[in-house]
Amino acid sequence: MEESIKEAQGFAECCRERLRLKKMDPDAYSPLALAYMGDAVYEIIIRTLVMNRGNMQVNKLHKKTAGLVKAGTQAAMARLLEEELTGDELAVFKRGRNAKSMTTAKNASVIDYRMATGLEALTGYLYLTGQYERLLGLIGSGLEKIGELKTE
Repeated sequence: MEESIKEAQGFAECCRERLRLKKMDPDAYSPLALAYMGDAVYEIIIRTLVMNRGNMQVNKLHKKTAGLVKAGTQAAMARLLEEELTGDELAVFKRGRNAKSMTTAKNASVIDYRMATGLEALTGYLYLTGQYERLLGLIGSGLEKIGELKTE
């Protein structure tokens, strides 16, 4: 696990170098902007997990991934993870959860959609601050709590 975190940090550093990215201050971004980034990061984590479970038809990969990235699943994870969050993390989560979005959920309640947005904002924040181990620890814990990640 520690080696994969170092690889992720190496990837992030490579991105900064190759794409000539400037240093970002995640606190300067709106909670919805953090959720925008967090949505993509969460999706790639879930796709990586699903792909790791074995080769299968793309349609099956998509269905399994869609079930784990939908607002209802993210909201369930967020509820189970709230007690694990630090004060700063909880503040970011609440900012995301309470943000007024112009979009609405297609297949989720407003409450679930907002909880999912909070989780995505936290995911984006942890990613942008380079806290990859914490990010993956929380997502892993949430997946374990909803029965999607088997304990060793």
